Amino acid sequence: MMDPVNLLKALDKVTEHWSPKVVGRVNDQYVKVAKLLGELAWHRHDAEDELFQVVRGRLRIQFEGARETVLNEGDFCVVPKGVLHNPVADEECWIVLIETVTTKHTGDVQTPRTKTIEQQRAES
Repeated sequence: MMDPVNLLKALDKVTEHWSPKVVGRVNDQYVKVAKLLGELAWHRHDAEDELFQVVRGRLRIQFEGARETVLNEGDFCVVPKGVLHNPVADEECWIVLIETVTTKHTGDVQTPRTKTIEQQRAES
């Protein structure tokens, strides 16, 4: 992919919260965009790190042991593999995710919001 991708335009096309969309690939990593509202689910990724970057809004990431980090516009955080976490957006938040191509949306936890990798790769 040699053409530029405008993240804001890609996010404008996202219509469903908690439904990441693949917009690029760097080696074995997908670049995804998503809109978040509310909370997803407590989960972990046993074999992969996960990067969250906030483009618009504010995101809280809860961690086991009652720890939490807050990301504001422009901030990013890497959640290391194996760490139990729960993303929470009190108001709509726009994010970029960078994840290994094998990363399951909600790890081994299945919820009504869980999206397969194929659903994330589908055109919006």
